[in-house]
Amino acid sequence: MIHSKCAGGPLHYNRAMSVAYTSNVHIERIKGPLRIARLPGESQPVVFSVHGAIAEHYKMDPASLTESHAATLDYVVAATAG
Repeated sequence: MIHSKCAGGPLHYNRAMSVAYTSNVHIERIKGPLRIARLPGESQPVVFSVHGAIAEHYKMDPASLTESHAATLDYVVAATAG
């Protein structure tokens, strides 16, 4: 749905919008926060987990993590910062 606002006018909705892209993603939870994602355009799986301050925020001891990887939040920030 597309929203548009005319100068001083009402908000209009275009309900005839078609889907431009559907992302086919497969996520597999390995253990705890460790996940593997298979993403379009990537030849290798992407590994997600938690690290440092993010682990601490979720009351996890970072030293107890079997693997420390970038969190999904790190990927969102990187994707939107570019």
